[in-house]
Amino acid sequence: MIRLDPATANPAPPPAVPAWALAAGDASSDADAAFQAGAALGTLDMLARAQPAWAGAWRQRLALKCATASMRLAGRAEDEAALRDAWYLRPTGADPGPAGAILGAWRQLAGQPPAATPDRLAKIVELLGFAWDGAALAALCTEIEELARSGRPAPFAAAAIAAHIVATRPDAELLAWWVADLVLAQSLRWPRPLPLLMAQVFAPAFRAEAGGGKRIRPSERDFERAVCVASVQAAAQACRLAGELSRRAEKLLAVAPKLRAKGAGEVIFLLLNEDAVSGSLTTKDLSRFASRRLFERLQQLEAVRELSGRPIFRLFGL
Repeated sequence: MIRLDPATANPAPPPAVPAWALAAGDASSDADAAFQAGAALGTLDMLARAQPAWAGAWRQRLALKCATASMRLAGRAEDEAALRDAWYLRPTGADPGPAGAILGAWRQLAGQPPAATPDRLAKIVELLGFAWDGAALAALCTEIEELARSGRPAPFAAAAIAAHIVATRPDAELLAWWVADLVLAQSLRWPRPLPLLMAQVFAPAFRAEAGGGKRIRPSERDFERAVCVASVQAAAQACRLAGELSRRAEKLLAVAPKLRAKGAGEVIFLLLNEDAVSGSLTTKDLSRFASRRLFERLQQLEAVRELSGRPIFRLFGL
């Protein structure tokens, strides 16, 4: 029988961004947009600092959403399902391929403290699929440190570093958004970054005109205001996702004591900390057959969702 920590089994419901802040797209001035961004990020701040049982799954699903938006920016066609397959269905330690590597970069952002070092950035640049020399990456780290010391409001610091990177390397916009989320987390003193802004890059927040128009790229006119508006939308979507995962995690934790399978605790831990888990997972306590039966049981109890839509090579998650 699986025993649970009551503190994680009954967490408080996640907060929601105030409705008035969601009108940021209609903000009449840059100051209004900045104020509304502050309210939205302030709401998200509580979640970013908390450690609910499902925080890992939440962060990795945010990473998946940013990786999916990255595909379009990189001129690739993979969607969420294809990225999940590339990451979760590969043999242990195998290369996930170019698209999976980009997902790996976003997962790494979500899983480590918001520190920038030349070695870390060199690894991220490699995962994102381009080259940048060590001296330039060291200079970028210095720029990030200076921004951290400047005390600029978080959305403006994120906008500044994205603009700096694109001005230096116009082909490095993917890196610009990755670093922008890192700087946002540094500015807000979050223990770990949340992948947020990349998922908004093709949204209305970065369109020059209501209902469409040219995309506003880093350093272009109205870019800082667009980042403020995007911060509001990203925070609201992250809070909504947290609410969904919180409810599903609560259901999973509620049925956990009913599971008798050896190894069930490890599967529940993975479901709470990963975007998805393979339906054919094997561990030292769980055979492929036992794993399949366990996920079938969890489905019967409506405690997990099958995410692939396939009858084979299935993936499960909250």
